[in-house]
Amino acid sequence: MDQKRHIVHIDLDSFFVSVERKFNPALIGKPVLIGGSAERGVVASCSYEARKFGIHSAMPMKQAMKLCPHAIIVHGTHGRYSEASREVTEIIRDSVPLYQKSSVDEFYIDLTGMDRFYDCYQIACNLRQRVIRETGLPISFGMASGKTVAKMATNASKPNGQLYIKHGEEIQFLAPLPIGKIPGLGESTSQKLYQYGIEKIGDLQRTNIRFLETVFGKAGTYLWEKAHGIDHSEIIPHSDRKSISIEHTFDVNVNDLRTLETILVSMTEELSSKLRREDKLASCVAIKIRYANFETHTQQQKIAFTAAEHILLPGVKNLLKKAWNQHRPIRLIGIKLSDLCTGKYQINLFEDNEERIRLYQAMDNINFKFGDKTVCRAAGMEIGTRNFNPFLKD
Repeated sequence: MDQKRHIVHIDLDSFFVSVERKFNPALIGKPVLIGGSAERGVVASCSYEARKFGIHSAMPMKQAMKLCPHAIIVHGTHGRYSEASREVTEIIRDSVPLYQKSSVDEFYIDLTGMDRFYDCYQIACNLRQRVIRETGLPISFGMASGKTVAKMATNASKPNGQLYIKHGEEIQFLAPLPIGKIPGLGESTSQKLYQYGIEKIGDLQRTNIRFLETVFGKAGTYLWEKAHGIDHSEIIPHSDRKSISIEHTFDVNVNDLRTLETILVSMTEELSSKLRREDKLASCVAIKIRYANFETHTQQQKIAFTAAEHILLPGVKNLLKKAWNQHRPIRLIGIKLSDLCTGKYQINLFEDNEERIRLYQAMDNINFKFGDKTVCRAAGMEIGTRNFNPFLKD
């Protein structure tokens, strides 16, 4: 007999807005938009009060202000969000045996097996109360037999609530919900389902799996399973040791700042592009330098969660100045991005304008299609003329 699974999904409500309200309680109860300028910025996050007007994240700020002219715009301070995320992560790490940080404000927890000794729902309740008490942030959770239903239970309990879907009650809970509530269901798939008169998850539950497989291929099986609350996907343990790095050994030792900064630009582009491709964000950057006598120095600093080189580069250059004795030539240089978690580039929306976001998307689309470094910053191209290949680790 299979062991009953107990999966908890935890989500901080309107995370950016909640953090800002801690610093400025006057924002409580008001429609708040976190983002860039009213003219060219985009909405990174918005309060529930603003969502009632049809505003959502990634919407141009201009459009949002037309929908809700009295909304308050707050220019995000992303260091605050990173710090709040770390605070919550510490509490969760301290409280449960196995968890997965799936984004800066979202976690999955596996309490399977603990029901032999404890009440799993009580553990989740206590954890939620501890987060609220110690951080002052509103938080919701859903508990169920798998990740999908747990996440949907969280969404149904928001804002600032909790919901437990007991084993055997998944189909009943899911049936009345619109199909759009299924996590990861794309717009085109939804439209196709609507064409067949499938609007509620209950309609999907009554649809023959063979029909779904004929119309959607493998995705048909996925849809049928999700509609029935079947999800065997595991909790992937969170590890602070996850990192990506790149380093280069020079043929001839280098002590020219411009040369070193040029190669750092190219390496940072390579790593941040990889982060975006894998939907990852880094919150720690480190630089390594090795002198001719093999003496090695490293410097690192915590940063706000990001996958954007224009945010990483100033920090990388600053670390180079700290780590390098400028009278000594360098044999090897490297960069490491660590403390990774899953999350979209959206974390940077509050300080970017539409043009920059479109630029990143265009660069990534071209590079993914035609190969890395098809397009890059001019500074990063200079290395080609100097016979460097920074992408080969020695």
